[in-house]
Amino acid sequence: MKTSVLTVLLIFIFGIELLGQNLTTINTTLDSITVSSRFLGLKDSTSPYVITALYASNIKSIDHRSLPEALMGSSGVFIQKTNHGGGSAFIRGLTGNQTLILIDGIRLNNSTFRYGPNQYLNTIDMYSIEKTEVAKGIGAVAYGSDALGGIIILQIKEQAYNVQPKWNFSNLTRISSSNIEKTNRTEWGYSSKNMAWNGGISIKNFGDLLGGENVGIQSPSGYNELDYNSKIKLKINDQSSLILSSQQTKLKNIPIYHKVVLENFKVNQIDLQSHTLNYLKFVNKGNVQWRKEMMITLSHQQSVEQRTNQKNNALTIRKEADTANTSSIISEIISTQTEYWTINTGFDFYQDKVNSIYVDINPLANSILNKRGLYPNNANYSNSALFNLHRINFKKWDIQTGIRYNNVTIQFNEATLGDIKVKTSSMVADFAVSYRLSKNHLFYSSIANGYRAPNIDDMGSLGIVDFRYEIPAYNLKPEKSITSELGYKYFNTGVEINVSAYYMKLKDIIARVRIDGKVIDGYNVFNKTNFESAYVKGFEISMNKKIGDYFKWSSNTTYTYGQNVTKNEPMRRIPPMFGQNSLIWNKNNSSIQLSHQYAGVQNRLAQGDKDDNRIGKLGTPQWNVINIVSTQKVKQFEFQLGLLNILNEKYKTHGSGIYGMGRTVNFSLCIYL
Repeated sequence: MKTSVLTVLLIFIFGIELLGQNLTTINTTLDSITVSSRFLGLKDSTSPYVITALYASNIKSIDHRSLPEALMGSSGVFIQKTNHGGGSAFIRGLTGNQTLILIDGIRLNNSTFRYGPNQYLNTIDMYSIEKTEVAKGIGAVAYGSDALGGIIILQIKEQAYNVQPKWNFSNLTRISSSNIEKTNRTEWGYSSKNMAWNGGISIKNFGDLLGGENVGIQSPSGYNELDYNSKIKLKINDQSSLILSSQQTKLKNIPIYHKVVLENFKVNQIDLQSHTLNYLKFVNKGNVQWRKEMMITLSHQQSVEQRTNQKNNALTIRKEADTANTSSIISEIISTQTEYWTINTGFDFYQDKVNSIYVDINPLANSILNKRGLYPNNANYSNSALFNLHRINFKKWDIQTGIRYNNVTIQFNEATLGDIKVKTSSMVADFAVSYRLSKNHLFYSSIANGYRAPNIDDMGSLGIVDFRYEIPAYNLKPEKSITSELGYKYFNTGVEINVSAYYMKLKDIIARVRIDGKVIDGYNVFNKTNFESAYVKGFEISMNKKIGDYFKWSSNTTYTYGQNVTKNEPMRRIPPMFGQNSLIWNKNNSSIQLSHQYAGVQNRLAQGDKDDNRIGKLGTPQWNVINIVSTQKVKQFEFQLGLLNILNEKYKTHGSGIYGMGRTVNFSLCIYL
């Protein structure tokens, strides 16, 4: 905590010093950050929101092993890891199905996304990503359900058109000490006047994770991964184009480390975690006022999770498999009323079909017993919405506002209750304004509704989840939030400062309630209901500064405070104060980055935290991790060498089921042709 407080003070002190400096020899970078289409092309320098952007060049750095790890250290984003193959992003204290993940504007979240930390962000290959944007406290009006804490927008790589036909190729090989990682990534690209294609294959082998200090090898924790992605753009004419994209990630044999170590399991693993997305997108850019741009996207996704577990001395082996097939159609039109006023109007429709099976296998008796899966088999979930967004930009003012109506229908059959059909609807709105006080100073404010419609995981779960036994709930309504925020941005040549403070009120939270006196298979029994209200408040500070011609210093700090009003106790899993400092030297084709990631102690705990064996009654100690990475480019070769966790710190991110990586040497070689 002392380190965290010191960082906050340094940011303010150094920031005041910067405001008085004239740094006219360095180019500003803030205006280059532009958020995605449904925020109507806002630049971060005028945006009334907090935007964190991460680019491919940052993501592929060798101190990142996966997409969740690449986001760790980003301003306002905290990563919890239940296992080595997971990684769940906390945004403003919320995670799991209370944050929304989008891939090229298509929802990754489906009706089986669960409350609390999950592993789905790691089902996207980080090497396929061109850019990641994190928008905090907003997103429900633009993109719908689940965006209570915010949204993560992933943009898949795509090739630009080229007048002359052109091929490109690259191959990346990464290895880590202690057999922690072996990765190979191959990418191809082709571009011509009317066609552009980019694709790649990633093969990854992750060994058991080495922890810091005296932790040693954490076994079992390693797994294998295979990924591919392909995106082709076809120019129909000067106004119209088609985009066809396909991607798949398969993670195999992922042990749930803390279950094996702490909960008497002989085997507890995800045999297969896969995600497949295929979509076709039509884009037309018109020259009429009411239709400057029109987009229609058809997509299909499949998410598969297969699990195996067996307790020590148990005769039976439990096998489970859940599959969610999601089809969607997205249509939107961008129009301009005047040169100052832009409107985005559209329609979203998503349809899930969920299959779930569960069998107990007794090898000695040669018997197989079929049981009801975690979810009702052949369950259906439909999610449709209309939205209307406006941006008004006039001189020093920039206004964003919008409204969305959403309708959800859930249908499934239960053996004891027969057909279940539930309908819910929500209407949400937001309003945000920024005011440029002068060339370098911007103030902004926003107020936004959020909601999360109950899904099949909420209503239909039956079985062991984490350290409890859940039974279905059928009378749930949407969770709701309202977030207000005030912020300040300073931007000058080579200097960026962003300070924001927010307050989020949550009501009708879907929470697990223990049923007194009921125990199944040795686990306490829980049911879900809308009975909790809570609030989250906090602040974020970030700063980037170029020093001379070759150095850049960056720093960010995030503080989050959550209180469960209903229970009069802290909200569960609230991250401690955390952040990152980094210093980068870059000259010609060489660079060196020294980074310091940290988190304070978190001992302000809910009862559920104390009961969670990943946290415990004492909470999570503070930690500091220092990394250094060197990059050298020589013609078509790029070398990276990194020493990670230099001090060999023993640490866990709060709520994690496995210790973070100990002192490790990473090496990568990339060849460009």
